[in-house]
Amino acid sequence: MGAGLASVLSNLQVVIVLLAAWLIWGERPSTTQAVGIPIALTGIVLISGVLGGDAYGEDPLLGSILGVFVALTYAAYLLLIRKGRDRTHAAGPILDATIACLAAGLVAGIVFGDFDPVPTLPGHIWLLLLALSAQVVGGVLLAVALPRLPAATTSLILLVQPVLAVIFAIIILAEAPSALQLVGVALVIGGVALGSASRRGDRDDGARALPIGASGT
Repeated sequence: MGAGLASVLSNLQVVIVLLAAWLIWGERPSTTQAVGIPIALTGIVLISGVLGGDAYGEDPLLGSILGVFVALTYAAYLLLIRKGRDRTHAAGPILDATIACLAAGLVAGIVFGDFDPVPTLPGHIWLLLLALSAQVVGGVLLAVALPRLPAATTSLILLVQPVLAVIFAIIILAEAPSALQLVGVALVIGGVALGSASRRGDRDDGARALPIGASGT
């Protein structure tokens, strides 16, 4: 379905975390947040291409299903980070996640027969630059910034990422989402923005832990 649309769907983690917090911890969403959920879900339907025959991508429906699955796993990650966060060590959760990812990747590579410890050039150089820039630097800066900003402000700023992803994908990768898919993008981002809105009276620590948004993952 392309990098742009896939980036938009990964941001649904905000809505999923909101629902999970409601079901697990009894944190009822505000009226604004509740309105954002069906709006975002409508956007997924439009992005999937089921309502239009000119949707971009080899299989936009399958891509949408996988994109929602990505959002589910991302939401699970954020919920674990929320419960085990350490305010004194901003990079700690990122290190833990990196080690876990390394172990899981190693096991998966051995099981599926794809494990190859010999690096290849320039492929691994690009992967190293990606890891150090978008993941390490971006992740640490995000972890440092989150406690210093209101939750709603942080989430709205982070929503610039999927918007730019769609724009850059069109310009750089020549991706061509249909008109309905672009409407779906707007609905998903709008629904996520509403879902990121803090409830009046929320405690700062609780509110800031939920709508973390996308960090390039």
